Amino acid sequence: MVNILDERISDKRIVDLLKEIIFSFNSGRPNTGLPLGNLTSQLFSNVYLNEFDQFVKHKLKVRYYIRYADDFVIFSEEKNYLERQIPTIRDFLLNTLHLALCPDKIFIKTLSSGMDFLGWVHFFDHRVLRRVTRKKMFIKLYKNPKIEALNSYLGLLKHGNTKLVRNKMLKSHIENCDW
Repeated sequence: MVNILDERISDKRIVDLLKEIIFSFNSGRPNTGLPLGNLTSQLFSNVYLNEFDQFVKHKLKVRYYIRYADDFVIFSEEKNYLERQIPTIRDFLLNTLHLALCPDKIFIKTLSSGMDFLGWVHFFDHRVLRRVTRKKMFIKLYKNPKIEALNSYLGLLKHGNTKLVRNKMLKSHIENCDW
C-alpha cells in the first residue's frame, strides 16, 4: 500500500500522513492490515485493489464485475467460465497483492436463486435483507436506542423490500425507548 501511495502522490507530506494512519493499526502481524472503520479504509481499499480491478477488466476481459471494498461479484452466463477464473484470480491476488481468497465465500449461483452481496440477497426485481444482517441490526439498535441509530437503519432499509422489517424496528424502538 505504501509503495502505491509513494508512486502516485508527489506531495511527501501527504504520503507521510497516510503512512501514519496506516501504521497506527496493529493486526498482530507486521505490515498487514488496515485500520477498519477509519474513513481512510475505503479509500485505501480502492487504491490498493485498483490493480485487481484493472486485471479483471483488461486482462480477464470480464464484462460484468462489481467490487465494493474487498467484496466482488463476477457475472457470466457460463458456469464453466466462472470456474476457470477462480484459480487465475486466486493466483493474481496472492502473487501480486499478497491477498487470499476466502474459500468459504466463493459461490457460483444462478441469479434466480439470489445473490448474497453486502448484507442483501439480490434478485432480478427486488432485494431482501440478509437474515444475519437483520438480526445484527435489531441487537445493535436494542443496545443503542438513539434516534440517530434508528434513522441510519431506516435509511439502509429504504433500498430493499423491507416494509415488515421497518415496521417491526419502529415498534421495537418505541417499546424500548426511555421517553
